[in-house]
Amino acid sequence: MTINRSQNILHAQPSGSLLSYHSEDLDALLPAALAPTVLIPAILPAEANAHEGTVLPTAMYPFEKLTPRTSNSAVIRDLLKGKLATGESVEVHETTLPPGGAPHPPHLHLHTEMWLIREGTVELTVEGRSTQMGPGSVGFVHSNEEHGIKNIGAQPSTYYVVAIGPGAVGA
Repeated sequence: MTINRSQNILHAQPSGSLLSYHSEDLDALLPAALAPTVLIPAILPAEANAHEGTVLPTAMYPFEKLTPRTSNSAVIRDLLKGKLATGESVEVHETTLPPGGAPHPPHLHLHTEMWLIREGTVELTVEGRSTQMGPGSVGFVHSNEEHGIKNIGAQPSTYYVVAIGPGAVGA
């Protein structure tokens, strides 16, 4: 791309073709290019913009201050839920399963999930394919892929779940 300042012309060469624009033409296009950033937020319902005031703050979550809750046979410690500064929903929790335990039946949802295995041996099943994972392992599942996790070891298994995307805060 070159600019010839004496003639006030911008030359661009995408894909082998030569395009010429007068700077006045670009000045006329600028308001149209900016319109989505100005108009769309103004016409969206308030709920769509609600995350702007509820971005998660920088914070520390000491383990001893996390309150455990029980769901089925799982002991869960919620770490954080909310919106990132970049707009994505995020939810993080720790789950401990007894031997043979599963937090819920296989399911799918819109958000993406990641499991970080801290201790024990789990079986993560995604779209019918099962994988054994031990301490230090990480599992990842895309949006709308059926998945489930269960403890297949003789000891309790503990892992962290990181959910990111639409619906993650309700996870």
